[in-house]
Amino acid sequence: MFAYELHQIRSAELRRQAADARLVREAVRSRRTGRRTAAAGGAAEPAESHTVGRGGSRLPRPA
Repeated sequence: MFAYELHQIRSAELRRQAADARLVREAVRSRRTGRRTAAAGGAAEPAESHTVGRGGSRLPRPA
């Protein structure tokens, strides 16, 4: 019974930490969007994709 209670306490703590992390990410995203909107003069820009580094192909140039 004691081990079960410890498990419940740990589970609740992990859920609180996850909720806090989500709140932080949401706040950062909101601040970033606000800065982009202000820099663009009020017009919101579409989200940037950071998956491709230089915007080109991932393959090297042929020799």
